Amino acid sequence: MIAHLDGKVSSVAPDGAVIDVGGVGLLVQCTPGTLAGLRTGARARVATSLVVREDALTLYGFAGEDERNTFELLQTASGVGPRLALAMLAVFSPDALRRAVAAEDLAALTTVPGIGRKGAQRIVLELAGRLGSPGELRSGDNAGGGPPAARAASWRDQVRAGLVNVGWQPRDADLAIAAVEPELLAGPASDGAVDGGAGNGGAVDGGAGNGGAGSGGAAAAGGGGQEVDVAAALRAALRVLGRA
Repeated sequence: MIAHLDGKVSSVAPDGAVIDVGGVGLLVQCTPGTLAGLRTGARARVATSLVVREDALTLYGFAGEDERNTFELLQTASGVGPRLALAMLAVFSPDALRRAVAAEDLAALTTVPGIGRKGAQRIVLELAGRLGSPGELRSGDNAGGGPPAARAASWRDQVRAGLVNVGWQPRDADLAIAAVEPELLAGPASDGAVDGGAGNGGAVDGGAGNGGAGSGGAAAAGGGGQEVDVAAALRAALRVLGRA
């Protein structure tokens, strides 16, 4: 198994990136949150999972080992393949998934494209107690929720780049960032609005049962220079754009 890639980012596409490792360009399929932390020409390290099929070898990349491990565990549930597992992690952080499954929040789980009510019931039944407890820092994860290079630029630039990378126009990206920024900068009090893990949609999500997107610790308190969880911000912006 290829556990991680550490190399220069050659290119970033809407659904993946090419990372040059020792002169070999490896294509990795990633969630929007992971893509937001990658910069063309910059060095990056991503945790990976290799999925082997009769007709393909597909490498999936993640911001940290917890996300990668969750991706692999999700596929042990009946009817959940790599694409659906990746879609779940595009909508939820690992902690948000743990909360939704622990709370048996079917409404939150069915917000993932491809998951109906019966599928959500099956996921809850088969994964209850196996995903772990929310809030635990998994070994090997970055405390900032993304590749080290992702935390160097401002969170707004990272989110904007992530939205543009997945196909949105720069102007639309800026409008979405402006829409979610007040909630993100409100500090810990707004965590429910951004993360909404167990179906508490909150102000950013705009509706009950819309599972959230934080990745554990969405924002740190402290004025204009405070840190914002880029993955949480990107998912919140994607929800705003999805409603437009």
